[in-house]
Amino acid sequence: METPVFEEIDPAIDCECPGCRHWRRVLPHSPAGRALAHPAAYRTLVVATAAASATVVSALGAGPAAALPAAAHAPHRPGVPADSAFVDSADPARDEPGTPQGPRSPLYGATGRPAAPPAGAELAGITRTEIIDRAKTWVAAKVPYSLTAYWSDGYRQDCSGFVSMAWKLPANEWTGSLGTVADRITKEELRPGDILLFHNASDPEKGSHVVIFGGWTDGTRTAYTAYEQTPPHTRKLDTPYAYWSNSAKYLPYRYKGVVADQAGKAGTPPDAPDAAAGPASHGVAGYPGRGMFRPGADNVYVTRLGRQLVKKGFGAHYTKGPGPRWSEADRLGVQAFQRAQGWRGGAADGFPGPETWRRLFS
Repeated sequence: METPVFEEIDPAIDCECPGCRHWRRVLPHSPAGRALAHPAAYRTLVVATAAASATVVSALGAGPAAALPAAAHAPHRPGVPADSAFVDSADPARDEPGTPQGPRSPLYGATGRPAAPPAGAELAGITRTEIIDRAKTWVAAKVPYSLTAYWSDGYRQDCSGFVSMAWKLPANEWTGSLGTVADRITKEELRPGDILLFHNASDPEKGSHVVIFGGWTDGTRTAYTAYEQTPPHTRKLDTPYAYWSNSAKYLPYRYKGVVADQAGKAGTPPDAPDAAAGPASHGVAGYPGRGMFRPGADNVYVTRLGRQLVKKGFGAHYTKGPGPRWSEADRLGVQAFQRAQGWRGGAADGFPGPETWRRLFS
C-alpha cells in the first residue's frame, strides 16, 4: 500500500455556518488564490491505491470511515462582508487586480435577480458630487473585493460593479461595457466623477481594471485621487497618472448621464465649476477674476473660456483643443471677441474682464 497523501483544506471564508465561524477564529488565514472548501471536509486523508481507488480516512480517527458529505454553503448575503484572504500591501502597485471580473448582470435584489435592462437604456442623471459621495460610502464601509458577492445596494463587489454603483447605473456593467454608457475624453478634461478605464479586449481577465477620478492632487497633473475597488477592499488613494502599471492603457471616460451640480451646493468639487456657479467677481456669476487668465495660468476656467470662444465662433487661433493652460491662442480669441463688440485699445487687450465674460457667456 502506498504512503497516504495528506491534503489540508481551509474553511470557506464566506460561509456563515457555526462551523465556518469557529474555524475562522482558530485557524490561520489561507493564502490568496487557494481553493477553499467547507470545514466538514477539513483535514481528511486521501489514500491512493494502485488500482486508482480511493478510501477516505478520518484524520481524527484511527481507522477507515465513510466519506463525509460536503455541507452546502449558505449563499452570500448582500450587505454581509466576507472575510478577506488578502493582506494590505505597503506597495500599492502590488494590489493591482489580477483576477477575472464579473460579467454584465442585473442588480442583486432581495427577491431574486430581475432581468437586466437592455444595453443602451435611458440613463438617469447624476451630479459629480453625488458620484463622489456614493463612492465614499464604499470606502467608509471597506467593502470587500469579490467577483461573485453583491453588496447591500445590489452592486457586484468588483471594480466595474463599484463604478456602476457610483454612477447609479441600472445594472452591473463590466470593463467591456462601461464604455457604452460613457464618452471618451482627454486628460485635460478629467473632472471628479469621471473614470480611467483599461479594458484588455484580447484577454479581459488580465489587467482589465477601472478607477474613479477624484481630482488632481496638485497643479502638475501627474497624480490624482483615485477611488477604486481592489483587493482587499474599496480604497481612496493618491495615484500616479494614469495608474501604477499599464499606465498608457488607461483611458479617461465621462458618464453620459452626468449633470451639473446645483449652484452653491455643498460639496461641489472645487475644480468643477458650473455655468452659473463658482466665483462672482465684479457681480458676474462664474467669473473668477483676471488673475485666472495670465501667462502661466493653468486651471479649468481657461478651458471653459476656450470652449465658449469656439462655440461663439472665435476659436480660429486654436491648433488643438482649448485649455487648461493659458496661451496666446486664448488671448487672440478673446481679443477677436472684444473687437467684435466694437471695443478698441485697452478694452480689447485679449484678457477677459467681467464684461467680456458676461457677454461671452450670455
